Amino acid sequence: MPGDGVKLHATTDVNRIEAPVTIKAYLMCAFAAFGGIFFGYDSGYINGVTASKVFYQSIEGSEATALSGPHNSLIVSILSAGTFFGALFAGDLAEWYGRRPTIIAGCFVYTIGVIIQITHTTGLGRIVAGRLIAGIGVGFVSAIIILYMSEVAPRKVRGALVSGYQFCITIGLLLASCVDFATEKRTDTGSYRIPIGIQFAWGIILATGLFLLPESPRYLIKKGRIEDARRVLERLRGQPGNSEYIEDEIAEIMANHEFERQLIPDSGYWGSWYQCFTGGLWTSNSNLRKTILGTSLQMMQQWTGVNFIFYFSSTFLQSTGAISNVFLTSMIFTIINVCSTPLSFWTMERFGRRPLLIYGALGMFICQIIVGAVGDTVGFNKTHTVGTTTVANSIPAVNAQVAFIAIYIFFFASTWGPGAWVVIGEIFPIPIRSRGVALSTASNWLWNTIISVITPFMVATDEGNLRSNVFWVWGSLCGCCFIYAYLLIPETKGLSLEQVDQMMAETTPRTSSGWVPTKTFAQEMGMVGKELVDNGSNHDNEKSEV
Repeated sequence: MPGDGVKLHATTDVNRIEAPVTIKAYLMCAFAAFGGIFFGYDSGYINGVTASKVFYQSIEGSEATALSGPHNSLIVSILSAGTFFGALFAGDLAEWYGRRPTIIAGCFVYTIGVIIQITHTTGLGRIVAGRLIAGIGVGFVSAIIILYMSEVAPRKVRGALVSGYQFCITIGLLLASCVDFATEKRTDTGSYRIPIGIQFAWGIILATGLFLLPESPRYLIKKGRIEDARRVLERLRGQPGNSEYIEDEIAEIMANHEFERQLIPDSGYWGSWYQCFTGGLWTSNSNLRKTILGTSLQMMQQWTGVNFIFYFSSTFLQSTGAISNVFLTSMIFTIINVCSTPLSFWTMERFGRRPLLIYGALGMFICQIIVGAVGDTVGFNKTHTVGTTTVANSIPAVNAQVAFIAIYIFFFASTWGPGAWVVIGEIFPIPIRSRGVALSTASNWLWNTIISVITPFMVATDEGNLRSNVFWVWGSLCGCCFIYAYLLIPETKGLSLEQVDQMMAETTPRTSSGWVPTKTFAQEMGMVGKELVDNGSNHDNEKSEV
């Protein structure tokens, strides 16, 4: 490569201790995780809005007592549909223009969608169009935030920092529940315009803050901008640019990129998407297998049924006639979600990704089956009518169901909630990382959309009316998640993103936790002490701000 030479004296010690994790690195990742507020708040506020009398009468007419199943399904699911396409577009934008500019663009698209929603008066048009456009913005943010955080976080705390994204999702859900609770008694359009309008702040805050954060060093190295990457690593690691820590990290990223570039040559736009699906299905380190793993993991996260609780719990609990204040119960579920997620900051690095996903699925399976069994015998499904009010036959049984739903949320929030996002940020090689993460995130939103569409038909009193039986469905799927995690999830704890590639090439998921690196990619590629070159021509073509 032409340009000014840059000497890297990479170590031959594969187990060299990393640079200390700085407060600045924590704060940068923590602020980037703020993008989870988008996901959480936008997913959560609609639960209360669809239960607002002013809102559903603006859709259905002044005599309506609730949204119809098809309209409820459309309004809730259209956000996820927009996010699916936004996540796919984001993979290309992150590859062409960088991780940070793509996230900022997503913030602006999101705010446009919010403005359209605020202007809703009657009918479906504006609320559906606004949620679709806002969803595209959420797709940009949700796909690339995970990619960005995985690429800038130190490996020793990468799992904990990326888990912060899920924590912000739970905070967004909690804020949405609080706002819904505060506006539920309003009799004017503020009952839905206030919850919608508050979203505007999230886009402005994140877009403004990202102007102050650096670009991903791995993206810069992929574009040949080694000196820019060095300056970013100085900021992130708190070390001088010529320190051995920085030399080692740059050499390892470059060697890995060179190795993968030889395996996955640049083949143009469509070719780069095609590379996500190359390799044998049973080959441990093939791109196809990694893409299937990432997309199926996000599918399984949605199969746990958690969004049934956060999207439809208010209307579902209302239909049972067994809960006196459904808004308060929904908010309690959300508080448990928020308080449980930080536990993963420690367990993710102490026990690893694989055990958390296995035992988390088992815990969710047990809770869901208990909720379904109690409901079928003495709980939600067993009611009688007093005047015009539906009353549960056994209030203690209903309380037990609510308690096990709360325990189920604890298991999800401390395991599968953050764990799925952490793993998809770690398993893809540099040449396909942005598109691999985008495909995985799009899978999350595709299944989010499907579940949002079908769930109202499953539980609506004039449709499937499954009541508590819906928990048999979610419980069975959580059982599938347990088998899936045991058979297919590798352990990536404590490894650099480059070492994860090596581990997946040399182990199976069930033996991955015992893998120890024996050589670096810099040694493999003969780059130890070798002169590596910063491609000066790329400086002219890639002007993304560091």
